[in-house]
Amino acid sequence: MLIPCFACESRFGPDEYFGACSDYNRGLDLVSWTCPRCGNRDDLRVLPGELGFGYRHRGRFAVHARVRVPGLRRHRGDLRLDILLDRASWRVSASLHQRPAAR
Repeated sequence: MLIPCFACESRFGPDEYFGACSDYNRGLDLVSWTCPRCGNRDDLRVLPGELGFGYRHRGRFAVHARVRVPGLRRHRGDLRLDILLDRASWRVSASLHQRPAAR
């Protein structure tokens, strides 16, 4: 399974892709991802079986593109998001300097 970067079209295995995730925003339920090849930064939502890509707009996140990742799961903690795929897992810590989501 290879997961793409939409900017440079490089493809990454799960370990390299999820290892490049950072800054979990619990209020918007977003993970920031920086491409290891081109440096492009995307916000994404980890959903059961897929990744959702889109844009922040008026305090919300609208998913416009989805990439299927069969077996992908997630577990939200107070200050982290655990991403689970098969027997592997990655922990993305929440940034403590986030503004709350607008209501």
